[in-house]
Amino acid sequence: MAELTTLEEKLAEVLGLAEAASKATEKVEGLVDDDGIAGKLQTMREEAEETARRATEVAEQRDGKKTAILDKARETKGEATEMMDTYLGDDADGLDGFEFMTMAEAGEVGHWMVLQKLNEQAGEDQVRELVEWALPIQERHFSETKECALQLAGEKDPYEEA
Repeated sequence: MAELTTLEEKLAEVLGLAEAASKATEKVEGLVDDDGIAGKLQTMREEAEETARRATEVAEQRDGKKTAILDKARETKGEATEMMDTYLGDDADGLDGFEFMTMAEAGEVGHWMVLQKLNEQAGEDQVRELVEWALPIQERHFSETKECALQLAGEKDPYEEA
């Protein structure tokens, strides 16, 4: 298998995280009753799917590295999905879901920022265009998940048994 550069490894990671985000939004949507929040999750899922599609296109242009990048992306997706499954057990509710989503979205923002910083040195146009498109979306996802978590927390009785 081809050895990945740090830039390619980070590209694979953001791809894998986008794929995992699609699954996470679907799972958390099943935990909430609020139609407005569910709508935000649907939009996030669509954007995660588009992000994965665009990142895959960039990966496919990496001469001789496509398979290695996609394998690393699958590994990252699997790790993120395993964390989600551990965090969101059978007794999870919407607030639990959004607490997890807040952590996951913060992680995605961080990964995109690292890819952006690495590409400042590499100067690859395809990566720059991908980051310029995806990073603002990821920052919005983080903000929206945080707002939803706080909304759901505000609706909870703090003295109710967990």
